[in-house]
Amino acid sequence: MIADIGREKTKTTRVALYARVSTLNHGQDPEVQLRELREFCQRRGFTIANEFVDKGICGSREKRPALDKLLADCRKRLVDAVVVYRYDRFARSLRQLVNALEEFRSLGIDFISIHEGVDTSTANGRLVFGIFASIAEFERELIRDRVRSGLAAAKAKGKHIGRPRVAVDVRRIASLRCQGRSWAEITRETGISKGTAQRTQASSLPKTHAATRIPSA
Repeated sequence: MIADIGREKTKTTRVALYARVSTLNHGQDPEVQLRELREFCQRRGFTIANEFVDKGICGSREKRPALDKLLADCRKRLVDAVVVYRYDRFARSLRQLVNALEEFRSLGIDFISIHEGVDTSTANGRLVFGIFASIAEFERELIRDRVRSGLAAAKAKGKHIGRPRVAVDVRRIASLRCQGRSWAEITRETGISKGTAQRTQASSLPKTHAATRIPSA
């Protein structure tokens, strides 16, 4: 990412504007954001290819219809840059912002946030993005360390890690098979998967044979 600092784009032509308001109450109006975005593009000589607006949608929502359409246009390379009002209007977290900017970088699309003054079409903007990416990676490493520490502490206390163990009635499975029941019928009656039932029977066969073996005289 930082290695790309030497790259300079000559001019961005087609841009997509993105605006979002979390509620339509309290005087929030996406037009306030769009007005500034349009004026910015006019000053820079950009051509607005499309405008995407999410209304009444909280930034913490994983799916935002307008944002999803914007990203789809970016993947089709229909725009050269994405222009937003502020970071928090676009991304719900630093990690989401970095992931989106990394995808834009791979697509050759620039990202401009007018109120933070960041423009990845410039060397300074790419440097800031590199700093963001480093912070996000540091945050991910901290989370991984906390998860590993938590797992180690749980194991030390004798807690089971992973999926809860499934109670399997070996004798019942063997009995149902002896009655000629299919695996589909057995899974319905026992509530366990076909694979678990088959493994259970396979692992119990040696024990069954050993238990029924007639001792020598």
